[in-house]
Amino acid sequence: MSQPHSGQTIRTGSEAFLRVLFGVFLAVFAIALVLYSAEWFAAVTVVVMLFAAREWHRMVRSPVQRESADHQAIYIQTAVTVAAIACAVTALVLRVVPAAFAFLAVGAVAAFVIAQKRNDNPLWHAGGVLYLGLPALALVSLRVFPAQGALVVLGLFLIVWATDTGALVFGKLIGGAKIAPRLSPGKTWAGTIGGSITAAVVYGLYIAFFGFNVFLAMPFAFVLSFAAHGGDLFESLVKRRFGYKDSGGLIPGHGGMLDRMDSMFAASMVLALLMFVLHLNPLFGGHA
Repeated sequence: MSQPHSGQTIRTGSEAFLRVLFGVFLAVFAIALVLYSAEWFAAVTVVVMLFAAREWHRMVRSPVQRESADHQAIYIQTAVTVAAIACAVTALVLRVVPAAFAFLAVGAVAAFVIAQKRNDNPLWHAGGVLYLGLPALALVSLRVFPAQGALVVLGLFLIVWATDTGALVFGKLIGGAKIAPRLSPGKTWAGTIGGSITAAVVYGLYIAFFGFNVFLAMPFAFVLSFAAHGGDLFESLVKRRFGYKDSGGLIPGHGGMLDRMDSMFAASMVLALLMFVLHLNPLFGGHA
């Protein structure tokens, strides 16, 4: 999640309450879902990408298409993206990994062709299939393939949530120098480092609960949290590029689905690479 931009209207008490309320609800729902079933987790991941895809394709339209009253192209692009992701996730759950990536590639090509015919930023629309599809595969693979996949995904959630919350709190309390004033005016060095420290502490407590290696887990979480920060900055770049403050208004107090998931997208892909390419055990104990 993005830290507040300087110059933004200060949230009212009711807005802050809604932010906390919906944040807690989403966290509890996500935890229950991860623990309940890998298949249900995969299905809801696709639903999340449905809302995210609509926001992405609406946001990256060309100026001409944005001024047009015809929204059919958004629906078509969203349908193509979600169909590709749904097929890719299904193939992954069935453990046909090459097919999963093939579905995403076909979806990206289809999105490019559809947008090109309308002269509507084809690279951005095609890129959206990968921007959403690769994190979807990363999240589902982290839940499906490891022996303790539920614990791995819960740990990832805690790192990202702690990073976002710590960045918000420390950024407000300390303030100070900005990281990228033109890109994300509200993101400070204090908030960024504070968010990473918060992630390290929270993840350390999580790993300590299972009796695993806390001293390796904490620096790991600290480093992984910078992927979450990077995901936040990337979405800020895209929103600034296309003149948007928020990707949408789906989640009260949080903005759109992309605003809520930007950090998770980047962190999940980095963790998947560490696990499946470098064979890192992110639990630092047990059988991940």
